[in-house]
Amino acid sequence: MAKLYFRYGVMGSSKTANALMVRYNYEERGQEALLVKPEIDQRDGAKFVASRMGLTHPCIYFSEMRAMPEEELKHYACVIVDEAQFLSREEVQYLVHIVDDWGVPVICYGLRADFSGQLFAGSQELLATADIIEEVKTICWCGKKATCNARFDAEGRVLREGEQVVLGANDQYIGLCRKHWREGNLGPGFPRG
Repeated sequence: MAKLYFRYGVMGSSKTANALMVRYNYEERGQEALLVKPEIDQRDGAKFVASRMGLTHPCIYFSEMRAMPEEELKHYACVIVDEAQFLSREEVQYLVHIVDDWGVPVICYGLRADFSGQLFAGSQELLATADIIEEVKTICWCGKKATCNARFDAEGRVLREGEQVVLGANDQYIGLCRKHWREGNLGPGFPRG
């Protein structure tokens, strides 16, 4: 039975690397997985998914997947969605349709919450509807589990206000434990904000 998965984690937790490895595992077993991302995500270039550790693979945009005929989409053994936090609620419901009505498993990777601690719309809908929710874990500079995404400025101050989405600014984000996120403490080597 097909299921909808939501695998979430903070910035730098290897979500995209995991997505690319899952795609490779399907390919290695002679099955084809469809790699998809929302069109808003242009940081790695158009129609490409790239992890920080150098893994890359072509993909299609979510809107292109939606335009595919049912029979073409059913051909895939799995749909893998990167940056799923950028999906709308309605787009997540389309993924539910793919799983429930067409029997194609869907694995979504993304952030749960933004730099200010607010849920993204796509993540909120995935948390409400996914069959399986899994955390992709990483650690804070202190060694505790990182659960918060911190955005910081050039002086190392943790920001609490601003646009929810700032693409291509990977060097301005870091995963922190809740305590250090609340304190605005980026750790040794950063000025305390």
